[in-house]
Amino acid sequence: MRILFAGTPEPAAVTLEYLLNESDHEVVAVLTQPDARRGRGRTLHPSKVAEVAGAHGVPVHKFTSLKPGHEDAAEVREILRGYAADGVEAVAVVAYGQILPGDVLDIFTHGWINLHFSLLPRWRGAAPVQAAIAAGDQTTGATTFRIVPELDAGPVTGEVTEAVGPEDTADDLLTRLTYSGRVLLAETLTGLESGAVVPVAQSEEESTYAAKITSADARVDWRAPAAVVQRTARAHTPAPGPWTVLDGERYKLGLMRVTDSADSTDSTPALAPGQVHATKDAVFVGAGDGVLEVTRVQPPGKKMMAAADWARGRSDLFGQGRTVVFDSTAEGVS
Repeated sequence: MRILFAGTPEPAAVTLEYLLNESDHEVVAVLTQPDARRGRGRTLHPSKVAEVAGAHGVPVHKFTSLKPGHEDAAEVREILRGYAADGVEAVAVVAYGQILPGDVLDIFTHGWINLHFSLLPRWRGAAPVQAAIAAGDQTTGATTFRIVPELDAGPVTGEVTEAVGPEDTADDLLTRLTYSGRVLLAETLTGLESGAVVPVAQSEEESTYAAKITSADARVDWRAPAAVVQRTARAHTPAPGPWTVLDGERYKLGLMRVTDSADSTDSTPALAPGQVHATKDAVFVGAGDGVLEVTRVQPPGKKMMAAADWARGRSDLFGQGRTVVFDSTAEGVS
């Protein structure tokens, strides 16, 4: 099938590379976000998708907007209709980052086919991978669907499932879904072309929503059950990264493990939410209904380090007179 590809970040670039090198589909051109400023010098850089397209000699369109009222609206539509007249039958979409108005969705025979990283209709929205981990879903996956004006509500054209492991971070899960999803997207396009794939409407009653993640969402609430704290931390790793407050300063945290005892080799009283206790080998923090072992800590202005190494520089973490408590309130540093 002759297609366009619309996408911007790294997962989209991985999928584009696969479509170009491993599928029978012909990527005629690419749509991606305009160059963005990055790095210390805030210089302009092309998106990951633009880089892949450029390396393969594929034409790239960096539309500022596809909205009808935009100054380039007429030109954008003329370009898209030109591709349709030239035999392009669909647009494969992965994290494009642009709003698609209703009047462009029917330009192509098979429409705009989106790869979304959840099992729709569960977790529509911007952060489906994070939402699945935070909610304790044991299974998630990737879905392809035809885009309609309503958010992630179009008819489903394919899906693949993926188990969520007890230590999976958002990065771990997204990486696996990117690689399985790229194959799904290619197979979906093949099925649409042959007629083997028939889009199936989603159930509105079963839909859930995954809102965009903010830094405030990643703040650890030690009053929550230990399992919830652990899942929430994994859901926000690596970005924006789980964090907490100590003495008015922000500390980032690494992987946590739920444990039955604050120290299996030394009798230790139960820890209150946010209360910290260290042994020579580990750091433990109290949660709402138990104790968590924190494996890594990043103090302000320093690199991430093993929690035990950090603790060795804090004598107040040891013994019965310990006074350190991570802040469990919604106030303070944000």
